[in-house]
Amino acid sequence: MTKTINVKGVKFGGNNPLALIAGPCVIESREGCMEIADKLVKMAKRQNIPLVFKASYDKANRTSINSYRGPGIAKGLEILAEIKEKYNVPVLTDVHSVEEIHIASKVVDIIQLPAFMIRQTDFVVAAGESGAVVNVKKAQFAAPWDMANVVKKIESTGNTKIMLTERGASFGYNTLVADMRSLIIMRELGYPVIFDATHSVQSPGGQGDTSGGDGRFAPYLAKAAAAVGVDGMFIETHPDPSKALSDGPNMIPTSELSKLWKKLNAIDEVK
Repeated sequence: MTKTINVKGVKFGGNNPLALIAGPCVIESREGCMEIADKLVKMAKRQNIPLVFKASYDKANRTSINSYRGPGIAKGLEILAEIKEKYNVPVLTDVHSVEEIHIASKVVDIIQLPAFMIRQTDFVVAAGESGAVVNVKKAQFAAPWDMANVVKKIESTGNTKIMLTERGASFGYNTLVADMRSLIIMRELGYPVIFDATHSVQSPGGQGDTSGGDGRFAPYLAKAAAAVGVDGMFIETHPDPSKALSDGPNMIPTSELSKLWKKLNAIDEVK
């Protein structure tokens, strides 16, 4: 059985129900972010979903120098803090440097380590030292058993509030594939495992100066992961993914989440 991580009442792991981490890829505007948060929180209340809201203040790993990155850390954290206070929901954001860890961990409930950063020892250790809950995205180039070393780096700080997220593995150029075996292997490390349904259908750099993807497959992979057994589902969503400023091709429309969650919850109850 995995360790239970309690994030302001939202429990991941153990025998707890499947939890949801959801929100837009990046903060496009305060109004847009609040709108998505409002819809997600209302859905969570109707369907009794353990919810963590996620959004990035800066997408530091965009394909092109011209791509939209976000409002920046100061304005972004201000918006996330407002959502956290108004809706009484835990919030997650990704960080990209040791300095950002120190700042963001004072505001958000979960700091997320981007996949490309998990081999940077000083960065990983600083995340552990922050004392925050740390969600680690498994890198596309990393095997699931490689995550044991990342876990040990965080544990070396005395922090055992760790979650591990599968987001697909590189399969040739511009393609990811989700290996469901990794969910089982990472769970054997004793920490909650999350499945990132939307990034797992991403096509990194697949459109030349932007990443592509095929969001129609995300619900199917989410159902497969729920059947294997995970502790949480990570889903990026937008009212109109075709107009999203980042990762639109792999997002699930916000209007479709409620119906999908009913299926995921039913699978989770019988797995």
